[in-house]
Amino acid sequence: MKLVATPGSFVTGEAAIPGDKSCSHRALILGAMAEGETRISGMLESDDVLATARAIEAFGARVDHSDGGKWIVRGGTWRSPGSIDCGNSGTTARLLIGAVAGMPAVRAVFTGDESLSTRPMQRLTVPLERMGAIIEGGDRLPLTVQGTQLGGIDHRNVPASAQVKSAVLLAGLGTNAPVSITEPMPSRNHTELMLARFGCELEYSETPGGQVTRLGRRRTLVGCEIKIGADPSSAAFPLVAAAIVPGSDVLVRGMLVNPLRTGLYETMEAMGTDIRLSNERLQSGEIVADVRITHSHLRPCHVRPEQIPAMIDEIPALAVACAFADGESLIEGLGELRVKESDRLGAIVAGLAACGVVAMVHGDTLRIFGRGQVQGGANVATQGDHRIAMAFLALGLAAEQPVEVDRAEMIATSFPGFTEVMQALGADLR
Repeated sequence: MKLVATPGSFVTGEAAIPGDKSCSHRALILGAMAEGETRISGMLESDDVLATARAIEAFGARVDHSDGGKWIVRGGTWRSPGSIDCGNSGTTARLLIGAVAGMPAVRAVFTGDESLSTRPMQRLTVPLERMGAIIEGGDRLPLTVQGTQLGGIDHRNVPASAQVKSAVLLAGLGTNAPVSITEPMPSRNHTELMLARFGCELEYSETPGGQVTRLGRRRTLVGCEIKIGADPSSAAFPLVAAAIVPGSDVLVRGMLVNPLRTGLYETMEAMGTDIRLSNERLQSGEIVADVRITHSHLRPCHVRPEQIPAMIDEIPALAVACAFADGESLIEGLGELRVKESDRLGAIVAGLAACGVVAMVHGDTLRIFGRGQVQGGANVATQGDHRIAMAFLALGLAAEQPVEVDRAEMIATSFPGFTEVMQALGADLR
């Protein structure tokens, strides 16, 4: 399905952003591993998250849901389901592989779609196998996991990966052995915050080598209530559109503002974006706030590698903002983008070039030469990547000519209702 963004209208109003994708996956998985009932509200009902919901049902959890993102998960003893189809969701595959690795009575074969089956798994399987996990297969799906009694590990999380860290922590729930993770560069901490919410004991310390997270002695999970904040990665697209389309003013209520997820917004503020936070509060262990962005004249930016983990999913949106800045922007440390749902780095450069923006890659560094205005008038190849599609549709709203993306159906993997949300703000998407 093709989609075209036509310039000429500002975007304004309150954007109805769905729940955070990372937190939604984790709430389902931890709810399935917990004793008793877990009630989840505000959950993202995207293709990726629904793959996780189907998977935990196959493992034996009871899952009920109603309209409006309200879900009930009843955990219990897991069973062997045969094959688990993770679709396009790397989070589903990697976190569940970790969970199953520490369950001696469970065996499962993990598969995925064509895109997921090209994504590397070895940096996940290596630390799990050091714990004693039994995993059959190579560096790609399909992988067969036979749960077993695991030992401990002191894992150094380099390169920074929240999914690998989470898999090790979930595997560690099945052993009493010491489990610790050292992070020279921090990654998302949603798993740690949610484990604490479910009653798991964690200990933290700062060392010369980075922050160390240890599983404590109490590792049994107990069902609880989880309210999920709006996804900052999904919010990036209407909020970046607000920053680059003259006359625009967009508000997102209850957005997750975890400091390890706000890299895009901190960078855009440094670029001159008018960003206002209000009603900051604690919700189910996470910080949320109402976030408002209005149109601004943007300056170029220089993003260093240590800043990337806090905005890794937002780089396509940031690249669009840089295209409208006046001058050269430099974004370093982007090697991880080559193994996302697509070669995201290559897709960004190709899409910007098609829209008349000079951009190039040197190693893992992206250089974008903005001129304040963007020509547009292109058909952008998304490589089947939802974030590339949404980013270039946002660009098309501020360009001189319309921008078409060749595929838009995959947007449902992370932001179902994207088109309707943008149209409600006044965007011309067809």
